[in-house]
Amino acid sequence: MKFLLTSGGISNTSIHDALVDLLRKPIAESSALCIPTAIYTIPGGARSAWKLINGVAATPLCELGWQSLGVLELTALPSGDGDVWVPLVQETDALLVGAGDPLYLYRWMRQSGLADLLPSLRETVWVGVSGGSLVMAPTSGRRLSTGIPPGNDRALGLVNFSLFPHVDHPAMLPCHSMAHAEKWAVGLPVRGYAIDDQTAISVVDGAIDVISEGHWKLFTPGDAEN
Repeated sequence: MKFLLTSGGISNTSIHDALVDLLRKPIAESSALCIPTAIYTIPGGARSAWKLINGVAATPLCELGWQSLGVLELTALPSGDGDVWVPLVQETDALLVGAGDPLYLYRWMRQSGLADLLPSLRETVWVGVSGGSLVMAPTSGRRLSTGIPPGNDRALGLVNFSLFPHVDHPAMLPCHSMAHAEKWAVGLPVRGYAIDDQTAISVVDGAIDVISEGHWKLFTPGDAEN
């Protein structure tokens, strides 16, 4: 699987071009499925899910001009037939995964069976926004802001680094300031990237590329203590 992990969606030309490179064809010739599941535990989540699907959210994903676009609601999958949705996922070029609670998303990715399917999707592009990106890290990254005990914020670990999104976002300060990111990085067992909404991280076969028209910072284990 290929990853484009963002804080704020396809928010600028550089990130847009990186997505096209990962798809290996124009967006207008590509299929996508939108996964809004993570947002439902957030206040106003149902309204936010509607905005995401209809392409009017502040984090561009669905409005990019896809050849075809559908919705994959993970909470509905366990009650359905895998023979119906699994082939659909396998033939889709991109999974567009909206923001929200990464731990809730992780739970439903496991319970639905999607998490088990992902390693076989060699050419599919996972396009994450905020929580939809955090779920791919070894841990969700919520331990500092929520008080979750170490070990209880496990995520999928399909990439080998952690993420701190929305750095210096005017509506989220001070919890998402770079100074707060430096506190978050203390004790990380893996490298960590603090990224703003104009930054994304591309991962293909383990190779990491940072795409940015904004600002970001890399933390390696031990950096924050020095």
